[in-house]
Amino acid sequence: MCANVFGVLKRLFGKPFDGGKRNMDHGNQPQTHQQHQPQQYQFHMPGVFQAFAGAQGSAEQHPALSRLEEVHREVGALGMQVQSFSGLQSDREYKRLERELTRLLLEVDQVETEGRAELQQARKRVAGEVEGLLRYLEGNATHPSRLAIEELSQEAQNLLQSSVVGPHRQGQAQEISAESGEELVEAVQDVAMRLAQVKTGGSIPLRKARYRALTRVCAVQEVLEGRVQTQMLALPLSDDTHEAVQHINQVMVKVSGARCQLVALLMGLSGRDSCAHLARILMELLVELDALDVSSNAAVRNYRKQVVEEINGMLKHLDLEGEGDDTRRYDLAQNDSIREIEAIRGRVSQLRGEVLRQGVAGQGAELQGLLAQLDGVDTGRNPCIREARRRAVLEVQALITYLDLQEALARRQPGLNEHPSHAAVWRVLASLSELQAQVLGFDGKRDDKNYMMLEELLTKQLLALDAVDSQGDQMTKIARKQAVKYAQNILSYLDMKTDEWEY
Repeated sequence: MCANVFGVLKRLFGKPFDGGKRNMDHGNQPQTHQQHQPQQYQFHMPGVFQAFAGAQGSAEQHPALSRLEEVHREVGALGMQVQSFSGLQSDREYKRLERELTRLLLEVDQVETEGRAELQQARKRVAGEVEGLLRYLEGNATHPSRLAIEELSQEAQNLLQSSVVGPHRQGQAQEISAESGEELVEAVQDVAMRLAQVKTGGSIPLRKARYRALTRVCAVQEVLEGRVQTQMLALPLSDDTHEAVQHINQVMVKVSGARCQLVALLMGLSGRDSCAHLARILMELLVELDALDVSSNAAVRNYRKQVVEEINGMLKHLDLEGEGDDTRRYDLAQNDSIREIEAIRGRVSQLRGEVLRQGVAGQGAELQGLLAQLDGVDTGRNPCIREARRRAVLEVQALITYLDLQEALARRQPGLNEHPSHAAVWRVLASLSELQAQVLGFDGKRDDKNYMMLEELLTKQLLALDAVDSQGDQMTKIARKQAVKYAQNILSYLDMKTDEWEY
């Protein structure tokens, strides 16, 4: 996985310097996610300026070397900030870092070397370090994956502005139906899925940017899901039920408005509001609810409990201000949940090999157990771990469905009166089973000939199913529908295996 760029800093002249050049050369590489491989910047600290001081010792070090040491200390401090920056060129922090590095580059250039080779070499190497940081800063801020993250974030912002934040500010928040709410949740979920699949090439800044965007979109998704569930409940209660109900209903109205404010805050759509301000409002609502006497009515107690749970659910999303600053949240090499998922995937790989070599041998029970283990993996609200678990589940399910079809084909005993169209569907299923075996064993990339061949053959099977005329036979209609879904799942699995996703 990704190397720790925040490790021990190497000394400035510990190895030959590369003049500030890095493998991330955006001007010469094609603009594709797969071909852009950002590297972690190796920053070097000063340590041999004294070597140029001559026999007189460090007490009488040349003023030029002393000045270069001072500049390089500033470069060291800025280097750590550059390594942790995950924004865009338009960000204020980017402009500040670029301005500071440019200033240091000018100061280095103004150091007088008096024509001495050793001073010129020292100045060149310090300047090279600054240039390297400038390249690293610009490279991550303009990387195609970083721009893709920003584009998806903007898509989520536009979606929520038109569907939630805008209507709320115009007093129309209550007019959104549960059905349209579910559609909105699905749309947000689709954005989150595409964010989780953005390639980072192991770059810490890109991972950080992806993680920060994902946490906010996933938090909005949870908030919206809670909103849909609330709309489906038989709430609010009638004011005649209990004297406290009117007060709870009023709190519910405030909670609805706070929910929209929370979505705006999470997606950067709020103006003057802040997480702290909204948290105070929600805490005040909890105090109001806690002060109500509802001991005499179980239905009202349950109503209040549901409202309290919704407020607490919103409060947990207000701690995202510094989310993503902790490297352990997005650099998952040592994450226990990822290790657990990888161990399960390792066992699935072994079982897959056994199945493809020996055929059906009773692995179904163990595969179901692996699904149960994956279901118990703690994702810790981390969308990257959630995506890793989802992909592992799909790997297990692909093997289970293959085994199920193999068994169904082995048990099949067509009767003399079988409808010809029904038999045609079974013939396609037999072909799909053979193709799925090849897909399960495929470990190449999308530009491989075998990938293109498999994709073409699977598409042909879909066309063959489309050509089957059920002639009104209900069994054929059901079988064809299932076979189409089966073929589509194989294609989706093939895409997932070759999309080169990383944690």
